[in-house]
Amino acid sequence: MKHNKDDRSDNVERIQYNIDKTLQNMHLADEMIEETDDEKMKETLQEKNERREQALNGMRREIQDEAKAREEEEF
Repeated sequence: MKHNKDDRSDNVERIQYNIDKTLQNMHLADEMIEETDDEKMKETLQEKNERREQALNGMRREIQDEAKAREEEEF
């Protein structure tokens, strides 16, 4: 069986796309929190945003690693 080379050429762009979408979802959730009177919904959305924030921190570290790997490949 032939192994495919790990193609990391678009990882930075894919991670950035995921960061952008996560930020967009957080913003939409914040708007919903402001507009709803349902306390359970507010709590659920706040918990989701906390998890999104943790995910963002991981994605930001990952994008730095990928950008560094890309620079090292160029040299």
